[in-house]
Amino acid sequence: MDQSNYTSLHGFILLGFSDHPKLEMVLSGVVTIFYLITLMGNTAIIVASLLDSHLHTPMYFFLRNLSFLDLCFTTSSIPQMLVNSWGPDKTISYVGCVIQLYVNMCLGSTECLLLAVMSYDRFTALCKPLHYLVIMNPHLCLKMVIMVWGISLACSVVLCKLTLNLPRCRINLLDHFLCELPAMVKIACIDTRTVEMSVFALGVVFVLTPLLLILTSYGFFAHAVLRMKSKAGQRKAINTCGSHLTVVTILYGCVIVVYLQPGNSASKDQGKFFTLFYTIIIPSLNPLIYTLRNKDMKDALKKLVKVAYASAKMKRK
Repeated sequence: MDQSNYTSLHGFILLGFSDHPKLEMVLSGVVTIFYLITLMGNTAIIVASLLDSHLHTPMYFFLRNLSFLDLCFTTSSIPQMLVNSWGPDKTISYVGCVIQLYVNMCLGSTECLLLAVMSYDRFTALCKPLHYLVIMNPHLCLKMVIMVWGISLACSVVLCKLTLNLPRCRINLLDHFLCELPAMVKIACIDTRTVEMSVFALGVVFVLTPLLLILTSYGFFAHAVLRMKSKAGQRKAINTCGSHLTVVTILYGCVIVVYLQPGNSASKDQGKFFTLFYTIIIPSLNPLIYTLRNKDMKDALKKLVKVAYASAKMKRK
């Protein structure tokens, strides 16, 4: 039986944190809590920003897309991880692994680019407030989102195809809790420098370039804030953009460690923890950061809770 038929029949075994059984149980509980926060928080942001007409602005249009991304990103991997953690069966089918690989690559790349687009939106709102709604018109916002999704999809197709075509010599043990590209490359039984260089090159495009653009925009942002005469205006600008910068710092830092280290020099457990961080922790932090530090979103969520409460009360009657 050739290697491709073997993996198609038997799929892969996701070892996860099985070499640390007690840690695995603790992590599964923590991940479950954060996953529920992610589901509730991001769903609330999407619903509240759609129902409140005051939030039909470019900023919240991009925030809805980010919340949708986070929902899809976590759901594509976390349920499988929890199932594997709670039972002795650590397997995932070949088709399931391929789908997970493609979805994670596409959504991860999209989020990196979308955060850069969001930083441009905030830069325009702060530095060109009089022309903001003209520049960031609905057609441009839609085009930017479509472009981000299209580029990310093309990237994921190229990298995943290269990775899946690598011969694995009947090795189907993945030392990870999901089918992630670095883990798939590690079990290849040939020289993988070509794939690693491709990953690094596209990583520069999808990680370092957006990060550079974001940091540049925040340089202009800092200059504009320092020129503000209103202290209240300064605080509002810092709260709005500071939350975005927090997410950016954590996300890009984790991705750089996992994908852009030479030869993926991160230790196996270090790589898993960083992956766990940007797979579940960051998507759960996004709703908290963008709601607890945002008055408009807090007001919209309060209205949503009141409507839900009134609806439930009417049903009881």
